[in-house]
Amino acid sequence: MACARVPLDEQQVTEPGPLGKEHTLPALHPARKEERCFVPYKSPPEDGSPAEVEEFLEHAKFITEDLEWLLGLPHDKFWCQVVFDDSLQKCLDSYLHQAPRGLDLTSLPSSPALADMQRSIHRAVFLTFLRMATHKESKENFITPTVFGEIIYENFLFDIPKILDLCVLFGKGNSQLLHKMIENIFTQQPSYFSDLDETVPTVLQVFDTILSKCGLQCEGAAAMEPMKLNAHKQPTAMTMSQQELLETVLYLCDSTTTIHAFLDIYPAACTSFHYHSHTFFFTAVPDLEKAVRKRNFDDKSLQEDLWKRLSHSCRKMVETAHLLLNYTCLQPILEGGENTLSFAEELLQHFTSFLPEKRFLSDYDEQFPIADDVSLLQQALPVIDETRTSYLLQGVESAWDSVGRQRPQSHIHQKSVAAHQGAAGAAAAASSSAGFQKVPEPQGGRESPLGAEAMLEVPRKGNNGAGCPVSEAELESLLSCIRDLLPDLGEGFLLACLHEYNYNSELVINNILEDRLAPNLDKLDRAMPRPVKEELPDVLSVRSNVFDDDEFDIFRRDQIDMSRIWKGRRKGESARDMLNDKQHVTEQKARYQAYETVVDEIVIVPGENAEAYDLDDYDDEYDDTYDMNQVGANDLDGDSLLNRRPFTVPQVLRRGNKQEEEEEEEEEDSIKRDQFVQDPALLRERAEARRAAMQQRKGYRPERPGNVVGQPKGQGQTLETFLDRRKKEANKSRGSNHNRRSMADRKRNKGMIPS
Repeated sequence: MACARVPLDEQQVTEPGPLGKEHTLPALHPARKEERCFVPYKSPPEDGSPAEVEEFLEHAKFITEDLEWLLGLPHDKFWCQVVFDDSLQKCLDSYLHQAPRGLDLTSLPSSPALADMQRSIHRAVFLTFLRMATHKESKENFITPTVFGEIIYENFLFDIPKILDLCVLFGKGNSQLLHKMIENIFTQQPSYFSDLDETVPTVLQVFDTILSKCGLQCEGAAAMEPMKLNAHKQPTAMTMSQQELLETVLYLCDSTTTIHAFLDIYPAACTSFHYHSHTFFFTAVPDLEKAVRKRNFDDKSLQEDLWKRLSHSCRKMVETAHLLLNYTCLQPILEGGENTLSFAEELLQHFTSFLPEKRFLSDYDEQFPIADDVSLLQQALPVIDETRTSYLLQGVESAWDSVGRQRPQSHIHQKSVAAHQGAAGAAAAASSSAGFQKVPEPQGGRESPLGAEAMLEVPRKGNNGAGCPVSEAELESLLSCIRDLLPDLGEGFLLACLHEYNYNSELVINNILEDRLAPNLDKLDRAMPRPVKEELPDVLSVRSNVFDDDEFDIFRRDQIDMSRIWKGRRKGESARDMLNDKQHVTEQKARYQAYETVVDEIVIVPGENAEAYDLDDYDDEYDDTYDMNQVGANDLDGDSLLNRRPFTVPQVLRRGNKQEEEEEEEEEDSIKRDQFVQDPALLRERAEARRAAMQQRKGYRPERPGNVVGQPKGQGQTLETFLDRRKKEANKSRGSNHNRRSMADRKRNKGMIPS
């Protein structure tokens, strides 16, 4: 057998030949391949008959057993089978082509047996590709890196289409493993980079094909060729057949999902995608949405499915555009490398190119706020033109207004928090947010993505009452995902691992496979069962309510008078009878009889006392005594100020001096004595005298009369004349009609005159 610490490509093995004579062969040789036929994969039947289900289960069982046998082979035998067995490659390729995607209707098997079998095949295929992408399994079992790159490239074990399918099929829950796997493939064989550059135009041709099918891009249009007037009019999204519309939307959904999954898992490929996804977005997406909304579908479920797929495609296109901008422009700026100004200029140019497309700009800003990226850009490069950035932010606000949608409230972003820590902290925040934390997609309607926004969630209660950042359903999904790959581990051990690594299933799987768990987890029993869930106390036993123990308390009474319970109007009752029922008036009659009219005067017969008329004793002397007296008004009070000093009128409230009072009294006496009408001139004179006396008493100096005439011309004018003339000129518009315009403007400003 092979020697220790020698790469597999240099090992030699000795085996008996056909005639029994031993001969030496390379460890990787076609003769060492086992004769085994791997059957191709077929997708599970949709609502198939029992015979079809049984056929699929039997067929899938063969595939699962063969792949488990392959994974159990030693290192050299495994690679001999992988390199020289064509049926194995056909089996793996068939699964990549036929396996249901996440949004396919067939991704939900109709029975538990089908679901378990599909899960088993999925796991086996993933582990097979994972082992095929690993050139070093241990210190003894490894392949020379350069030889490994040649083996996988020359034998087409991996190619760009296979890598794209691997990302879209196994990316959910395994992104870290897939990233390491693809990075190892591209590192050991750089030829895949050139293959990727050649594949990108073919991938982007998908969008041109969709545009052509929708009648939005004709042949030769890109070359600016003139179109013939009698050219055949191409179908549009509204005129194409329903089957063609279905195929177009499915084609778009599968393409956008695949491209985004690949770039999300392996961001280094962003440099090869030199295109702008928003161009296709605002060209084709509105027409497709209009067609799905307004066309008549016999099956409403089909219309809902198409709308869901189209919304999913829009989301992925926006996320792809953000991936490209973040990796190619924003990260080099935050990392502080060379040519940061050129990267910043390119990023601002991309954002500026979004401004005319209001729909795309609002969708992009909803998932990835542009204001956050601009803020990080300004902090990393203070020389950025503020006028340009403010114009960009105003364009974003205008886009939200033009599409008629309400902008969501500001959220707390990781990038915004890290921005206060400088460029290094901002770069770390941007790199962490570039992973695009997955959020559950809403059911039906347009999706409301959060993208890279890292919301501060309130910890929720987990299964055992402990603080847990995920819900119970999400926790079960994480446990199921890990147990699919590692079925020998107990749920209690997995719960402890998830709690230790912040409920990141990918990190848990990676650390378990590489045996790099935390010390406190190594001490635990890996078969530890799940702790028993604590039962909550019965709510009804501790309930406290105002309706407890009443006649309708069904929680404490077994027998309830059902004759007093009815729904709606009682049988035999009518509205007229109910209105004519005056029973409530009779019931209240006795209460209001106590408030009958009181008799003001009662005639008492002589010889009878007041008790015969139900009257109290009446003392007339007591009433006369206290009618005119203020009883208790001047009683002594220990805290009253009246006991200390008499009440005096304040000075400010007192009237004039005695002289004025005497004059007024004399005037009043004279008026009383002379009953005839007095002379008005005398009255004016007295009033003027009183006014002059008051002004003199207050020190008032009368205003100097104005002199605007002055001296004759040529003799000079005094300062007083000059000031009087200027005062007259300034105040001459106060009277008459000189200020009509200003008053009209004042009325108009107050809304009194319609403008």
